[in-house]
Parts: sequence; structure tokens; C-alpha cells
Amino acid sequence: MTVTRNSETAAHERLYRNLRQRIMLGELPPGLPMTLRGIAAEHRVSMTPAREAVRRLVAEGALTLSSSGRITTPELSVERIEELAALRGLIEPELAARALPRAHQALIERMAVINAAIGEAAESHDGVTYIRTNLEFHRILYLRAQAPAMLAIVETVWLQLGPTMRALYGRVKRHEPPRHHRMILASLRAGDEPGLRLAVRADVTHGLRHLSAS
Repeated sequence: MTVTRNSETAAHERLYRNLRQRIMLGELPPGLPMTLRGIAAEHRVSMTPAREAVRRLVAEGALTLSSSGRITTPELSVERIEELAALRGLIEPELAARALPRAHQALIERMAVINAAIGEAAESHDGVTYIRTNLEFHRILYLRAQAPAMLAIVETVWLQLGPTMRALYGRVKRHEPPRHHRMILASLRAGDEPGLRLAVRADVTHGLRHLSAS
């Protein structure tokens, strides 16, 4: 009995993390219908791990569950996009500012390498890699803030926005890294906190505001 329970717990955790990553990286489009049976079959698990993984993702806003039991990826209204953009604009500049005193040269150079990878993904029109490397660019800086509660909130926002960000990427057809990343890197090198806050705020809200206005 214990072995079975442990096996189901491990299966649930793997499924949860896999689905969570796919949603955050935009591998699943907005409004995609899903079923517990289909999720369980695709990932070769029983219904119990599938149900538990979906429950957690619904709680995080990564999936929606209707009163009839219909499961879908988030399909965000303009008002919801604006709300999440505002959250990013409030929290991420603060994380960046808190990280600034611990943003050593090696970290900045690592971010520059990641930014180059973002450019390569844009040139090859690889939306999933573009989103993954873009989030990595921000996350390795925010980890230096040593503010885990704030970072957890931001990651939940990223998770809810994942399918929408992929739709935005397809719409704007980027060919290079976000231009504000150069400003972020320059501000980090200069130790310029006001400039860093401004660059991060512009970077994390510009694309979403463009989407909600279109």
C-alpha cells in the first residue's frame, strides 16, 4: 500500500512539473481543451496523479476548470493581461533592484550569453526556446535578490501568461532579443538602480501592453 502511494506521489510530481513547464514556456496554446483521461493517457499515469496535478495547476492559475469539469489552458481577457502586466511591472523592478548589490561581473556576463541565445532563438523563429531563455535571463538575476516569496509570485504570473506569451511571440515575429535587455545589462554594469528599475519595468510590460492593445 505504501509503495503504491509513493509511486503515485512520484508520478503526480513528475506530471505536475512537466505540465507546469510546458504551460510556462508556451508549448500549449491558449484555450486548449484537455481531459483528465487524456492527460493520464498521454503521460502514462493513472487518473489519481493526473487529477492531483491538474488540481495544483488550477490553483496556480495555469489551468482553468469550469463548473462542468472542462479543463483548458488560460485564455486571458484584455483586463487580465493588463492586471498581470501591472504585477510584473511592480514586482520585477523591485527584485532586480534587490539583486543589484549581488550582481557580480560573472552573473552579468552569463546574462549577456543568455541574451545572445535569445537572439539566436528569434532568428530561427523558435518560440519555445525564445520564451525559455527570456525567462532564464530574468530568473538568474532575480535569484540574487534573495526574496523567495516575491520570486514565487512572479513565477506564478509567468505561468499564467505562458500560452499568451507564445501567442504574442507568433504575432510580433521577433528577430532579435528584446531591446530593453541591453538597457538592463548596461544598468547592471553601471550599478544604476533607477535605470535598472526603468529598464526592467519597460521590458516586462511592453510586449503585454502591445498584446492587450491589439
